[in-house]
Amino acid sequence: MNEARAARGSLNYPGVGSTRQGTTPAGYASVVEEVRLGSGLPLFRRVADGILGWELQRRAGLRVRAESPQARPGVRVVSGFGVGPFRLNAPCEVVWVREPSADGMPQAAGFGYGTLPGHPARGEESFEAVIDASGAVYLRIRAFSKPANWFYATGGLVTRAAQRYVTSRYIEGARTLAAEGTSQ
Repeated sequence: MNEARAARGSLNYPGVGSTRQGTTPAGYASVVEEVRLGSGLPLFRRVADGILGWELQRRAGLRVRAESPQARPGVRVVSGFGVGPFRLNAPCEVVWVREPSADGMPQAAGFGYGTLPGHPARGEESFEAVIDASGAVYLRIRAFSKPANWFYATGGLVTRAAQRYVTSRYIEGARTLAAEGTSQ
């Protein structure tokens, strides 16, 4: 998509791909959230498909413009929130993808993406559906970041509050994905 390719430049932080292993480069703040969503392979697959198809971002209230309907390494995406001139865009590039396997437990599926120039932060964030050996399904979010420039650094408390808010919206989005197809 042309709008997403408008996200120019290169990944602008150290440790590209680190969220896959759960590591954080020196000097970066980290976030790790893991929330139980339910149990069973059908639920795992539903959440994994939603993550890989950008649905988690949409359900978090973000506007998503991506080069591909599925997260793939190298795909660029611009997500944002706000209205009109008050929209904050966040350009990223997918740096790793873990596809779900046909069957079996435990396993994880999801992706990580990193910031590009124009993003208010520098760093990486990942989203995974995880199913453990007992069949319990979790959403795991990992991130590391620091402000992209002095302007965003001056709003440190506001920036951290915004990250907590968006993370909570991702969690709610995953819960709605998990609830679909179940009787409530």
